[in-house]
Amino acid sequence: MEEILRQALLYDFYGELLTERQKRVYEDVVLNDYSLSEVAGELGISRQGVHDMVRRCGHTLEGYEEKLHLVEKFVKIRDQVGEMRRIASEHENDPQMCEIGRLAAGILEEL
Repeated sequence: MEEILRQALLYDFYGELLTERQKRVYEDVVLNDYSLSEVAGELGISRQGVHDMVRRCGHTLEGYEEKLHLVEKFVKIRDQVGEMRRIASEHENDPQMCEIGRLAAGILEEL
């Protein structure tokens, strides 16, 4: 999985477990692509301090995933439902398969 997407998913699933300050720094650097200098200047800390906090947050989020596997399960379910939708679209003359495809599309939208 692409690293940026993985970081975003980890944050989506476990970000609420970080402190407000950690969330702000992680969001700004990783998700909003601000430079370390920009974030450091805004918060009045060193670039190294920002870098260390982002690294620690990443390790923390990875630790949660190692224990809970929520991102892994999400990706697996998303891929399986996508495959169901693909197979159903190949059999569009079958009303049951059309219904399965519609349900799969709904599930993917909710994910």
